[in-house]
Amino acid sequence: MSRWIPCKRREFIQKLQQLGFSGPFSGSKHQFMIYEECRLTIPSNDEYSVPQLRMMIREVEEITERQITLEQWNSL
Repeated sequence: MSRWIPCKRREFIQKLQQLGFSGPFSGSKHQFMIYEECRLTIPSNDEYSVPQLRMMIREVEEITERQITLEQWNSL
């Protein structure tokens, strides 16, 4: 059975683009990505830990109004 693993920032951005987000765009302190009219801030660290990744995926789920399972995330 698979587990959540840390994710590189570049890989996270590519997966968001496959989910329909556009960007990243430069903000004042952090870059952000846009999905329809919603904005998601992208932290600037090079790799996201599992807790940080899960927190951001929960935000993505709220924005896109769909659940993202581990299998779906890994297949992106």
